[in-house]
Amino acid sequence: MATKKYTVTLPEELAEAIRAEVGSGNFSRYVTRAIEGQRERDRLHEAVRWWESEYGEVTEAELAEVEAEHRDLERRHEERAVDRSDDREATGQGTPEPAGTAGRPGTAEHSSAAGYSGGSPCDEERVAA
Repeated sequence: MATKKYTVTLPEELAEAIRAEVGSGNFSRYVTRAIEGQRERDRLHEAVRWWESEYGEVTEAELAEVEAEHRDLERRHEERAVDRSDDREATGQGTPEPAGTAGRPGTAEHSSAAGYSGGSPCDEERVAA
């Protein structure tokens, strides 16, 4: 991706705290990721506003149901990652990842080679099936 230099004014304490955490060489990457995250949140809020304008406000019960489904998907995903790790150990194909990291973004388990499409959890279920 092409880049372009911009001048941005930040509170000094904030900028120095970030620089201390990430180092001067990673400052732009950190700010870029923060902006990307905010843009994603903005798009999600826009989607929720549209959804609620079409179908009504999301209720606490609906939120609880979705959160329970999400926890179940995470649990099943972790179980599959542990099963794959056990299979690799049994066949001598490498060492397992530290507990709690399997299938997480940035790990080998999270690649398309491991059967993860990068899409929604529904897509992941379809690929795994």
